[in-house]
Order: sequence, then structure tokens, then C-alpha cells
Amino acid sequence: MLQSVELENFLSHKNTKLTFDRGVTVFVGQNGAGKSSIIDAITFALFGEHLRKSTKGLLRRGNNQAYAKVEFSIGNRQFEAVRKIDSKGTVGAVLQEKVNGELVPLAAGERKQFGESMTKTIESLIGLDFEKLKVASIVQQGELQAIIEADPKKFKELVNAIIGIDKLDIAYESMKKTIDSFRNTIRAKLNYDDTNIDVLQNRVDALLKEIATLEPQKKKLEADKVLQEQEFAKMQQNVEAEMPKEIKIKEIETKKEDLLRYIRDSIVKMKRDLVEKEKKLAECSNSLSIASVKIQVETDAKQAQSDIDRISTELKQVGEKIAVIQSQQDIANRLHLVDGKCPVCDSSVDKLNPLFDEKYITAELEALKKKTEFFTKEGAAIQTRKRDLDLKLQQVIKAEGILSSNNIKSQDDLAKLEEEVSKLQVNTREVPHDISTSNLMQYAIDEYSTDMIKTISNLVDETRDFNINSFRDLKSKLEQQRRVLGTLDQEIVAVNTKLKMHQDDSEKISQILLELQEVKQYVSSLEMIRSQIYNRDGPVATSLRSWALGMISQKASEYLSTFNVKIQRISLEDKSRDIGITCHAGNLELDLESLSGGEKVSVALALRLGMAHFMGTSNLNFIILDEPTTHLDQERRKSLVNVLSQAFESNIDAISQFIIITHDSEIFENSNIDAIYDFKATPEGTVVTPI
Repeated sequence: MLQSVELENFLSHKNTKLTFDRGVTVFVGQNGAGKSSIIDAITFALFGEHLRKSTKGLLRRGNNQAYAKVEFSIGNRQFEAVRKIDSKGTVGAVLQEKVNGELVPLAAGERKQFGESMTKTIESLIGLDFEKLKVASIVQQGELQAIIEADPKKFKELVNAIIGIDKLDIAYESMKKTIDSFRNTIRAKLNYDDTNIDVLQNRVDALLKEIATLEPQKKKLEADKVLQEQEFAKMQQNVEAEMPKEIKIKEIETKKEDLLRYIRDSIVKMKRDLVEKEKKLAECSNSLSIASVKIQVETDAKQAQSDIDRISTELKQVGEKIAVIQSQQDIANRLHLVDGKCPVCDSSVDKLNPLFDEKYITAELEALKKKTEFFTKEGAAIQTRKRDLDLKLQQVIKAEGILSSNNIKSQDDLAKLEEEVSKLQVNTREVPHDISTSNLMQYAIDEYSTDMIKTISNLVDETRDFNINSFRDLKSKLEQQRRVLGTLDQEIVAVNTKLKMHQDDSEKISQILLELQEVKQYVSSLEMIRSQIYNRDGPVATSLRSWALGMISQKASEYLSTFNVKIQRISLEDKSRDIGITCHAGNLELDLESLSGGEKVSVALALRLGMAHFMGTSNLNFIILDEPTTHLDQERRKSLVNVLSQAFESNIDAISQFIIITHDSEIFENSNIDAIYDFKATPEGTVVTPI
């Protein structure tokens, strides 16, 4: 039960405190006087929630801090809930319990990450959260009779909200998201979901049909391959049998080429040897002739050298004599007879010594010069002859060197060389351009070529019955057969690959289909749950709504029976689009339009009380009616007051307090009302005065 509400700088209230007791409490005052602010203060203090647009807007203009405090009792326990707000919109909260006159903290703030929540504690104490309290205990302006006078669809929505069926819409959509998320998970895993089952099944059927076509193709190709392999084996056997002969034919050609190359190389070599030996023969023949006069040349050379030496001696001696005579000539040129006297001793002489006689000396010199000229000419002739002999001697030495290098010592050796040259001249015939196997021996030039020719002849005999063209034709057919087999292999591989791919795809898709069948069953179960349980028009919701309407009808009828009206029972019926309300008076069914104003108020209030009871009795046990008389005529306003008075006179068990907010104070005159507060707007804020 509410005990008091205290506001400071909260909305239009600067400093207001209201106390409550059991029964009916009325707030009267003009619109905008701050009456409805009490509802916001109660819900804000308890749950941190309100009916305004923003929490920051709860702060009274011009102030930096505000708070709302609610004192309430549950059974024998008393509590105090306070929430503060500052200019930044920061909210502080604390819940305390009065124990032996002392306040003991129970919860503070909303640190949900630490498991601390004052709101959760209050919800646990009261048994309702803010949303349920709004439906069960707070009747907004114009909503009292709206449940019977407004659009029946809206009444159904209200009932759905009371029952909680509106939450089924959230669950209904959440289940759709769950199904979609599950399908997305399956699609991420398998690339498909249960909506693709038919497509995949068609794909499997097509694959199986293709497999059924490919398997006979594979068998036919494999059978053809066996036949072709047998034919290939026969051809290969024939080729292998003839292949050694082909090898020998090739060997014949190779050896013929080798023989021809050898013959050519040999003839070229022999020609080269012939040239060399002919040159050698000529050189050796000449050298042997030159070498044969060696002794005579050496004797003549020695004699010439002896003559040269002799003449050299003679010339030396003549030269010496000329030198002596020339010295005598110098003296003779200075010695002359003067008056028959000797120029040396000055003695009288008839003539000078011939040694000093110029004529004599001159004659001697002339004779010696002639002798010198003779010896010089003779010496030059001998020198020339000596040079010729030295040249011949050098030729002899060279000839001996040539003979020695060619191992020619005598005329017999030269004769042998002449014989070799003659033989080479015979063998160095024209080089053949090709070699015919008809007469191979004509190409024999030496022992080695003879052996080669014998080998070729043997090979020719061994391959005499071999036809190279037939063999090539056989090999060509073998290659064609090999290509046929290669083509068959490719076709078989292609069919096998395609078959394997189709089989793998079929198995893979079949496995996926098995999983998707399970997925489909699971999704079908989820969709069944969604449509049957969470659909607001499904059997569960319909059954729940029917049961709830029956409970509300029963309880509303019980409340209505305590009012002083002729209606004994109310029944609510769930229809396809709305909820039908039927009133019963005895055996009569009364149309709502036929009811008086007081009866309509009674029915509306009874339904509200029935809904509040269905919601689960709040431990606070109060209902707030905000402007319940709006749009009501005078008669219905007074009827509402009478009904509320009768409700408490009948001691309704579910409700211990009614708080009525209205600007029609006159309707409560002379009524059984427990407390009336007058709300007035002033420049300093709302002023509340008990009446």
C-alpha cells in the first residue's frame, strides 16, 4: 500500500508531500496543475520509468537537482524508494527498509553488470514490473470507459497486453529470426537450406538419370578397348618380330656409311701420303746424289782453304816488305848526294846505297805491288771457289739430314721408297659416291675395310627377305591402332570422370538432402511452434485468451455483483477481430448501448478490476484513475463516484487504494471519499492543499 509520495523540484512541484491511507483519494485541480505528476513521481521512484518524453525533462525548470520519494508497505514491512536526478540527467537511486525505526539500505543504483539493481529488487517485492503496473494499476486519461465504448479491436489489444499475448508477437518475430538464422547457419554449412530440397532432389534425379546413361557407355567403351587391345597386341607382336631386321637394315646403312667414310678418309690419307712420299722420293733422290760427292767436296774445300792460307801468308810477307821499303823511301827522300859527298858522313862517293836509292826503292815497290795484286786476284778466285765448295758442303749436310730423317741410307732404300710410291699411285683411285651391295669387295682397300665388307654382306644375307615398305606400313597401322586405343582411353577417362563426378555429386547432394530432411523436420517443428504457440491467432494464444477472458469475466462479474446495478454478470467472448462484451441481467442479455451511464461506469470499472485481478494482485494494492470523468456527462460522473464508494463499502479484496485524478471536484461533494487534495499552479510551483 502507498503511504506517502514526496517531490522536490520534480516537474511543476517545488516541494510537495502527500500521505495516503486505505480507501479513495482524490486529486482535484485544473489541467496543468501538476496532478498527473504524482503518477510520474511514483513510477520514477519505484522503477526509474515515467510517462514523460525524457528523464532530464523531469527536473523543474531553473533547478540543478530533483528527487521523488515513495514510502510504501507490503504486509508488515515498510519501505522507502528514492531516485534523484541532476541537470546532466544522471540518476541516483536507493531503496531502504524501515526496521525498528531505522532505515536499512536494500539496494542502490542500477549497476546491472555487477548484479546490482534497485528496480529488480522492487519488482521482486511488488510482483510487477513497470509495464505490468501500467496495465494493472494505472488507468490513463479516457481509458476507463474506452474498453467498452472505444473500438472493440483496441479492447482486444488491451486484453492481449494484459494477458501478455502482445509479447507473443515479439516471440513470433524472434522465432522467425531464429528460423532464418538457423537456415543461414545451415546454408553457410551446406550452401543450401530446406527450401532447396525440391531443387536438390530434381538435381539428384537428373544425375541418376545421367549416371544410368553413362554406365552402358562406359561398358561399351571398355569392351571396345579389349578388342582393340587384342588387335594391337597382334600387330605389336608382328612388329617386334620384324623389328630386329629393321635394326639390321639400319645397321647396314650405318655400316655402309661407315665404310664409305672410311674409304674416303683412307683414300684422302693415301693421297696425302702419296704426295708426301713423292716429295720424299724426289728429295731423297737428289739428296743421295748430292751426298755421293761429299768426300771430293771436303778434299777440294780443304785444298782451297790451304791455298787461301798460303796466299794470306804471301800477302802478309809482301805487305811487310812494302812497309820496310816505304820506310826506306822516306829516308831516301831526305838523302841526296851534294857535290859527290854523302849526306850522312860527308864522304865522297860515286852513288848512294841501293837501299836508299829512290829509283831502286820505287822499282822495288812497283814489283811488290804487282805481286800483291797477283796474290789478291788469286786469293779472290780461291775464296770464290771456297765459297762454292762450302755451299756444296752445306748442301751435302742438308742432304744427309734429309736422308737421315727419311731413313734412306743407300740406293736400295730409295728403291723401296719408289716401290711404296708406285703402290700408292695404284690405290689412290676416285672416291666412290655410294656403295652398292651387289659387289662389295670392289671397295676393299685394306684389311679393315675387308672385315667391314664381310660384316655388311652377312647383314645383307640375314635381311634378304625383309621388305622395309611392308614393315613401315605395319608400323603405321600399329600407330593408328595406338591412337585408336588412346582415343578410347580418353573417352573412357572422360566417361569415368563424368560418371565419378555425377556419382560424387549425387552422393554429396543425397547426403545434403538427408541432412536437409532433418532440417526440414526441425524447421517444420519450429514453424509449427511459431504458428501454433506464438501466433496471436494460433490455438495456444486463442486458448489462452479464452481462458483469460473467462477469468476476467468471472472476476468482473464478482466485482459487479457488489455494485448496486441490475447487471449480475459480464461475459467476454473472443472473436476473430475483436472481443465481444455481453451483460446479463437474469436471463436477459443486455446491449451495452442500452445501459445507463451508471451501469456503463460500473461495467467498465468491474472489467478494470477484473483485469487488475487477472494481472496478479500487486503488493501495493492500488489503482490510479487519471481523469476518469473525461467525456462523461454529469450523470455518469456521479455514477462513477457512487460505484467507487460501493466498491470500498463492499471491501474489494484486490484493491486497498483508489487514487482518482480529476478536475471535477464538485462530483465528490457529499460522497464517501477518504481524502481529497486540491492542486493549484502558482509561480512558485504546484501547491497541494488537503480539503
